[in-house]
Amino acid sequence: MFEVASAFWTSVALFLGAGLVIMLIVVYNRLVGLRQNVRQGVADIDAQLRQRHDLIPNLVSTVKGYAAHEQNTLDAVVSARNKAADGPISSADEQTLRVALDRLLALGEAYPDLKASANFQELQRELAHVEDKLAAARRALNAAVSRFNTARESFPAVLFAGLLGFREADFHRLDDSEKGTVDQVPQISF
Repeated sequence: MFEVASAFWTSVALFLGAGLVIMLIVVYNRLVGLRQNVRQGVADIDAQLRQRHDLIPNLVSTVKGYAAHEQNTLDAVVSARNKAADGPISSADEQTLRVALDRLLALGEAYPDLKASANFQELQRELAHVEDKLAAARRALNAAVSRFNTARESFPAVLFAGLLGFREADFHRLDDSEKGTVDQVPQISF
């Protein structure tokens, strides 16, 4: 009788242990997948910022032909672009670039020939398109971070997430200059 009870409790312990291991594997794999979605969101934003940075030299050279005496504005845009493109994503650098780019685009109002230029208009459309894609990428990142944090803080993951090395993801990747305008279409008009 004692052997049967001992075998029963041994079986129960093995069953519970196996269940715990399976639950740990499921939780771990789910959190890994969600963490990868967050990393992909960051990479998507980086790609859109790089695309924005790549458009700027073309825009500057187009404006140069029409507004040669606006060298200070052109230099400010080039300097801000170089600073934003070199190194990690920085809210301050992106804000400086955004302001300089807005000043550059405003030159279209002062120069009717520039405003009428097909090249300038195409670059303006491309920039607006990139800004739209950037806003969408930021919304996707926010959603991915939210899903990851919710899964990490849900039961039973909350019991193991810290032990497995999963730290809370944050929304710091969202550029401070765009926090209030992420859901708005960029307004670029001439």
